Amino acid sequence: MGYYDQDYQNRSNKQKGNKGGYFLASLVGVILGAILVIIAIPKLADYNVLPYSIEPDNQLQEEAASNGNANIPTQNVSLNVVTDVTKAVDKAGDAVVSITNIQAAGFWSKEAGEDGVPAGTGSGVIYKKQGKNAFIVTNHHVVEGAQQLEVSLADGTKIPAKLVGSDIWTDLAVLQVDSKDIQTVAEFGDSSALKTGEPVIAIGNPLGTFEGSVTQGIVSGLERTVPVDIDQNGTADWQAEVLQTDAAINPGNSGGALINISGQVIGINSMKIAESAVEGIGLAIPINYARPIIEDLEKFGEVRRPYMGIQLASVSEIPGYYQQEALKLPADVKAGVAITSVEPNSPAAQAGLKEMDVIVEMDGEAIADVIQLRKHLYNQKKVGDQMKVKFYRAGKLQEATIKLSGETF
Repeated sequence: MGYYDQDYQNRSNKQKGNKGGYFLASLVGVILGAILVIIAIPKLADYNVLPYSIEPDNQLQEEAASNGNANIPTQNVSLNVVTDVTKAVDKAGDAVVSITNIQAAGFWSKEAGEDGVPAGTGSGVIYKKQGKNAFIVTNHHVVEGAQQLEVSLADGTKIPAKLVGSDIWTDLAVLQVDSKDIQTVAEFGDSSALKTGEPVIAIGNPLGTFEGSVTQGIVSGLERTVPVDIDQNGTADWQAEVLQTDAAINPGNSGGALINISGQVIGINSMKIAESAVEGIGLAIPINYARPIIEDLEKFGEVRRPYMGIQLASVSEIPGYYQQEALKLPADVKAGVAITSVEPNSPAAQAGLKEMDVIVEMDGEAIADVIQLRKHLYNQKKVGDQMKVKFYRAGKLQEATIKLSGETF
């Protein structure tokens, strides 16, 4: 028991000594920490770095100012909003113009002394400046039926325009204006290099009101084909080759630019799918497809395409009874193009083709319908080329060679 008491006393004395040592060590630590903070703060201030920062409070500043103390520091912050999109728009935006289609006025308008009335508006892209002239590409349907054309530049300047040429098949047209007021010319890109999902920007004049409107989207699809009824008879005459985008394209955007993130024109906005169940399907003519058309329109005022000199009907649209009785087609032939008439002295007539012949092959390529025939003729042949044609006449397969001329098809 005595041993236990002595041991307890010894430990108690040691603890008292230890407490004194702990206190002294703590005091020294606090002093050293304070010295380090005092030394460190100026160094941090040299690099504009502090352990924490306090944003200026407007309410505190107002209260301080009312008390005669306005020394609280303030800082104005400006945001840099320049992006790849804004750079692209800056590069190409002023090359996109508004086009007004002016047609003959009615009787009452003439009485009022007016020469014509706006029949519609669209957009266009200035793609070339040469001497005193500048050239604009737009859609055929934007300028169709116009007696006068007026172009409104990005700065609001309005100038008259002359129609150089227009092509209903590709829905493209070229206008000419005085180059005096033209400052910006668009740069054409390479539409064949586009990738699905790539960002694109549409610039145009939607509704004829919002000039220079910009919408952004992506390439939704490449090499789309859309049936087009040229003569409005309810049957497709052609298939337009287009790019699909979800950038908003509205009436008035037609003929405007679809540009890539580098500000290069990679498409001419042409149409949109406007159905209640459809959203975000805009279509543009790829610039690589448009270039040769634009060049022909600028040079010749028309597109010089190969010409056969025949009227056509797809076999699939002819009742089966007439396929057998009138055309004398074998039972296993379900596709092809029937010749309904041949123009005298035309390339087809000179090659010996006749009415009721049924074309089934051109240059070794099977021809299923009128659209396929036109695509082969327009896209793969040139004026002056020869073309081998296989056809059925009275049930027998025959072959002929046509030398294509350059008249309008």
